[in-house]
Amino acid sequence: MDFTIATRDQKYLVTVNGIRSRNFSRNLPFLILSDKLPEGQVYREFPDGHIELQEVFAVGSKFQYKALRTLPASEANTVRKAYGLL
Repeated sequence: MDFTIATRDQKYLVTVNGIRSRNFSRNLPFLILSDKLPEGQVYREFPDGHIELQEVFAVGSKFQYKALRTLPASEANTVRKAYGLL
């Protein structure tokens, strides 16, 4: 891997983890977008550690979320690992 790409990816992960930590310190969930999910679906990680698969839809100018399922702990850790959040 090119050194410049590796450096950029590392800076990206530091930024993402900072935002995640800030959200959790404010008792807010952290949104994980994935191109592996169908359109309109996202992961939301909560400060207590659980991750939900959710559907996102617009109602007027606001977004709403509908929980589809809570991921088992092993699957949640797989998602965290895939996105550098462990």
